[in-house]
This record gives sequence, structure tokens and C-alpha cells, in this order.
Amino acid sequence: MEGSGCEECRYRKPVDELTGFEVNQRFQRLSQKLDIFNRSAWDDTIRSEKVIQFFRGYFTDLAEFKQAEGFRHRDYALRNASWYIADFTADLFEKSHDRKEGFLDFFTLLRPGAKVQLTETTPAENSHDVKRAAKYLGADLVGICDYDERWVYTHNYSRQTGTEKPMDLPSDLPHVVVIANSMDLDTIKTVPSALSGAAVGQGYSRDIIAVLSLAAYIQNLGYRAYASLNDTALSIPLAIQAGLGECGRHGMLITPEFGPRIRIAKIFTDLPLTADKPISFGVREFCESCRRCSKACPPKAIPSGPPSDEKLNISTLEGVKKWTVHPEKCFKFWAAQGTDCSICIRVCPFNKDFTKPIHRFGRRLAGTPFRSLLIWLDEKLGYGKREKPGLWWRK
Repeated sequence: MEGSGCEECRYRKPVDELTGFEVNQRFQRLSQKLDIFNRSAWDDTIRSEKVIQFFRGYFTDLAEFKQAEGFRHRDYALRNASWYIADFTADLFEKSHDRKEGFLDFFTLLRPGAKVQLTETTPAENSHDVKRAAKYLGADLVGICDYDERWVYTHNYSRQTGTEKPMDLPSDLPHVVVIANSMDLDTIKTVPSALSGAAVGQGYSRDIIAVLSLAAYIQNLGYRAYASLNDTALSIPLAIQAGLGECGRHGMLITPEFGPRIRIAKIFTDLPLTADKPISFGVREFCESCRRCSKACPPKAIPSGPPSDEKLNISTLEGVKKWTVHPEKCFKFWAAQGTDCSICIRVCPFNKDFTKPIHRFGRRLAGTPFRSLLIWLDEKLGYGKREKPGLWWRK
């Protein structure tokens, strides 16, 4: 792969100048075992009765319903239903092959592809066709980047044995197709609630349908395609390199089309493709002034200062200067409330319906010196306030 013979290229690449990720000589790749969700299975500093109950709650009979709107039986029923496709595919080979596909391992539930290989096209033509196919097959956004080993986990993790497994992704796949799907705006407005968790599950389920279908398309062209969700590699750096958006203060991808209200999937492939360029539409400058997410975060897990290369704990990257959310504080709050939290997404000024001209105008202002006015107006006009989950059900 690129940079394999250059010591400096081992941790720093030209694309970093465009993504805003400053990678230094202290950089170290992560093992999947250190992911905060996996730590809840083996790390006693994370695992608690509330964490155990948090995971139990995805089985509706074991959920702890509350009288508060958004945490009632129907809310958990809808949230858990939205996760059905993601849960079904993740559980399919877990006991028989120790593969939790989409979350710990790439997908293998694909039919064999074509033996005949498409050869009479250029990388640019293939890229155009892949993007056209991705949109047709259910992806809201799609971009292409070069393979970057830095963001690939050093090891996979087995929840069956509680140990690391070798990373089984082939190392000779030069391209990554990154897709994203939007999450429902109206249910995200009810955060925090079990109801809002339905937007997350729905986003993952839509991702799975699109990424598996697109991988099958690439395989039918006679090339290899490894479909991946949260497993195998860090999605956000690859999505930024693929030109889908920029990194925000809350550590998430912010896209021009949906702000941070998206879920990401990717395909590693040897189909000849042309990489897209990272984009900039003022997110970094905006986030340097805006602190809506860090102020609204109950456990204070989101930094209020400038980007830093400080390693907060074993679940965060070493040697990358960026805004990094404190995963332990964040996840413990999730467990305490009994469902995932997306308050930072709800209050983000980029969390808008950009089909409306007024919000597209605001997005343009975000990239100008008038951004401070936009931040003031956004809060003054009440954007980002929590809506009552009961209102969603009555719509």
C-alpha cells in the first residue's frame, strides 16, 4: 500500500492536509477490542448493571419501560423494530462462525459474484457507475477514497471468546466506497428518548440494504467487494477522505446534505476507481466558534477547547490532533438513561432540513464571517430544542 516504504508516510499522508486530521509520529492504530462497546463486555471499569440492562433493553421483554414520554412500551417497541435488520444480520453467523457481521466483522452473507470481469472501462467510468448504482440501491450519499491502513483496526474482536482475532480484511484492496444514509429528523428531535433510538436503527438498516446490494453489484462486475458497517475500520476518517463531509466538534461527520444526522457504511474493493477529494464548507471554522454540542452534553464528554492530540483513554486514537469525544463519559450516560443519546446531533446547527431554502442560506452563512450571527440566531429561534415524543406519535 501507499507509503509502506516511507517511515513518515506510515503515519502521515498528503490527504491529511485536506481532511484537517493532523497525524503525528505518536500515531498508533486501534484494536477493535478497545472500542467502548466491546470494553463493556470485558472491562470492569465500564461494565456495570446499568450497562448490562442497556443491552438487555434491545429485547423488548427485558426493557424497563417508564411513564415518561419517549420511554414507554411503544417507544421501545418501535426502536427495537427499527434495529431488526441490523440485529438479524449481526446474529446470523455469531454462534456458528463467531462472526458478528456489520459490528465486529465484515459481511459474508453475499452470493458468489460473476467470474467474468468488466475490463473495457476506465476508473472514472467505474466511479460514475458505482455512484449511480449506489443511489439507485438506497444510499443517500456516496464517495470514494483510497485505502488507508491507519484507520483499519489492528485486530478484530470476538465476543464469544472475549479475545482478539486476526484482522481478516485482505490488504490488497486499493479503494473504499463510502456510503451514508440519513436518520429521520423528526424522531431525532425527541432526543433523549427510546423513540429517537428508532432513527439510529433505521439508519443502520438502510445502510445494510444499500451496502450489501452495492457490494453485490461490484462482485457482479467480477471484482472483490467487502461490505462493512461499524466493523473492520473507523468510518468517519474514510468518509471525510471520500468527500462526504467534515469532522465537527462532537467528533462526528457533518455533511452538507444532512449535517451530522447520518449513518455510514463502506466497501473495500479492487474495482479500478478514482478517489474523490475531501471537501470544506466551513465546518471547522464554524465549530471553533460554536459550542452548542459541548454545552448541551450532560456528561460533558465533548471538548469545549481547540482540537487536541491528547489520548483521553484506551478507546481513543493516539497521535491524531482533532476534536475527540470522551467515550467513557458518553457511554456511561447512555447506560444511565437506558437508550442511546444523540443530544449533540439534535442541537447541532447543521442538523436541518436542507431542502428548505432558508436552511441552505444558513449553511452558506456558516462558511463566512457571519457565522457568529447564525449561531446566535439558531439558538434564539429555538432550533435544537427537544420536542415531546408524544407529539411525534400524534402526528
